[in-house]
Order: sequence, then structure tokens, then C-alpha cells
Amino acid sequence: MPLPPAQFGLADLDALSVPLHLQHFSPDAESIVNRLHAIIPSTYARSRNALDGAVTGLSPYLTHGMLSLQDAARAVHARYPLSFEDKLVFEFGWREFFAHVWQNAGQNGDAVLQDLGGSAPWSGHYAAHLPDDIRQARTGVPAIDNAVRILYATGYLHNHMRMWLASYVVHVRKVHWRVGADWLYAHLLDGDLASNHLSWQWVTGTFSSKPYLFNAENVRKYSPANAQAAWDSSGTAIDISYEAMDILARQRPGRGAEFGPREGVQEPALYASPDSAWLVQDGQQSAQQVIDAIDGNNGKMLELIHPWSLSPRKGNALRLGVIDVPAHTALPWSAKRWQFVLAAMTQVTDAIWIGDLSTLRLPLGSKVQAQATQFPHYREALADLTSLTAVPRLLPEPNMACRSFSKFYERSRRGVDDFSSLL
Repeated sequence: MPLPPAQFGLADLDALSVPLHLQHFSPDAESIVNRLHAIIPSTYARSRNALDGAVTGLSPYLTHGMLSLQDAARAVHARYPLSFEDKLVFEFGWREFFAHVWQNAGQNGDAVLQDLGGSAPWSGHYAAHLPDDIRQARTGVPAIDNAVRILYATGYLHNHMRMWLASYVVHVRKVHWRVGADWLYAHLLDGDLASNHLSWQWVTGTFSSKPYLFNAENVRKYSPANAQAAWDSSGTAIDISYEAMDILARQRPGRGAEFGPREGVQEPALYASPDSAWLVQDGQQSAQQVIDAIDGNNGKMLELIHPWSLSPRKGNALRLGVIDVPAHTALPWSAKRWQFVLAAMTQVTDAIWIGDLSTLRLPLGSKVQAQATQFPHYREALADLTSLTAVPRLLPEPNMACRSFSKFYERSRRGVDDFSSLL
């Protein structure tokens, strides 16, 4: 029987040298400020590729709109002047690039959930189900099993772990990228459809010129020096040369699980809507009270706050958090992610409404605003309720659609003499 998630705890994370600030994410302003103050751009640039490197851990807050890229850059710039050449700014740009591609991929909000034009390297049939040994962290490949355990325990993964997982799932086990992308998205606190699903396509080759490959040598290069034995994947399916891995990705059928220990962990359940026990009611009104408060000619503004617009309050508008169940039925979340989002939403709203957003009825003539989102069903339902405000940006939007990051970054910089002018 797989071991329950509770049996993989803080001691196990320490044994794998997971940095403390990546073990737990508090959905509050203090945690954001502490993470921003800890950033040293030169250290980030030098060590970010290592599993125990100085990555920021800001992505859950950026994904859910608790922090904007502009505010993050402004806070760092106040201590360490930034430029377009800084790796931190470059990585911020990648986040906006993925959003740019999603926005320009077509009017259909599902665009990034489909192949964007490239061809997968293998001509065979990719599986439509993720094998249990991957879900339960018992593949026998330490780099993969460790990543899955860390994912479930923290809701976060270093970027190298994400790429290793995607490459292993698609190229070694021959599972369709969409299957893996949906699974990872569901468990990540920072699961962003554009960044996550386009990254899986980039690894696959449907959004890049070639597949991303890795092997045991790559794992050794980036794993923590004081936990090398725990990450060592020698003697497994990935302990081959890059040339052999390329042949496996392009020409060979999938490999199965390794022979080895069969114990694993249980995958946390996924939910299309939050459990009522996860809602913190202290200080919150009922959703109907908030809606009633804007009825009439009192001039009160209502802001609809969805899970990707959890910014701090500005002004005196009433705020109604909205959870659209149909959207999450298609792409459900783990309890850990629901609890993170609900705790943050409670702090910045007056009440939370849960249901089919297309059925929400607001008083005629009421003043309502909401921030735009590309997320399927939220996008259409919010647009039917009100005109939408733009998502805050750091880089200027290019005047044409870009399919490569280099083109996007180059065109975003045109006419901007100094990065500080964007702050």
C-alpha cells in the first residue's frame, strides 16, 4: 500500500536539501515582503539553476495576483538597481511572454491546452493516462520520485524538477504532455495555465524547435552537494547519454517503471470546488449581503475578485471573491492549493461567492469591475458581467504577436532607454 502524504514531512524535505523558504508558503503580505527582501539579484543569477539555489519563491504570489511583477521589480530595484540584462528581469519576462502567447493564440481560452503547432518527436501513440507509479512516486528513479514527493508536500517545485518530470513523463514514459501538464498544474500553488502548459509543450517539442532532454549526469550537476546520494539516479532509465536519450525520445517505445522499492506516497485528492471547512468566515459577510449593498443608487463600486487577482485593497470598493465551479471542474485543484487561495482571498474581500459564475446576478445599473483573465469560463462569465481591467504588466506589450521569447523580449525593450522607467 502507498504511504500517506503525512509520512513525508519536514525531516524528509531537509534530507533532500529543499530550502526552508520553499517548504512552506504563507498567503500573507509579510511572507511576500520577507521573500522580496531576501533577493540578491547577483546571487540569484549565479545559483538559480541549482536545486538548493537562491530562487525567489515568489511564483505562487505572482500567479494569484497577490504581487505584481512591477511591484516585485520595484521592491528589488530599490535595493539593487536592475537592468534588462539582469537574469531576474529576464525570468520575469518569461512569465509575461507565456501570458502574451496565450492571449495571442486565439479567442479560445483553451488555446494553450492544445498543441501550438510543433510536432512531438515520436510518431507513436502517447498514453492518455499517467501511470500510478509516477503519481505515487515509486518509479525507481530518485530524481522523479523525489520531485513528486516534494510536489505533494509543498505545492512547489524548482524549475529543474519541473523540466525533469515533464521530460521523463513525455519522452521516457511516452505519456501525452497534456496529461502530465494537467496533473502538475493541479498540485502546484503557482500553477499557471500559460506558464505550466506552454512549458510542457516546450519540453515536448510542440512549442519549441526540439525536445528538452535530461539524464542522470544533469541531475548530479544541479542536485545539492550535501544530498547527492538522495538524488543519485545512476543505474536507472535516465542514466544514459544525451545521444541515447534523443533516440529514446524520437524512436523507441516507452520505458516502464524501474525494478526497486515499491513503497510510494498517495496522491492528494483533487477538488472542483472548495470544502466548506476550508473557508475562514471570521470578518466575512455573506455574498448576498455584499450584493445587496450595491443595490440602489448609493454609488458603491463592487470589485469581483477571482483567484488570479488577489491584490491588496485599494480604495473603498466592496470586494466579492468569486470561485467558478465549472472552470475548476475541468481543471481541479488539490486541497493545499484551495486552502492557499481561499486564505488569501479572505484577506482581500468582504465575502466569497462559489458557484457557476455565469449564473451570478447583480443589480441592474450597479457599478462593477473585475480584472481580465484568460482562464476558460472565468473569462467569458466575467466579460458578461462587466467590462474588464487589464492585468498589470512589467514589460510593454509588443505591437505584434511573438512566438519566441527572444523576439518578445527584444520588442518589449524597443523605445525603453532605461529599465527603471518601467517602474
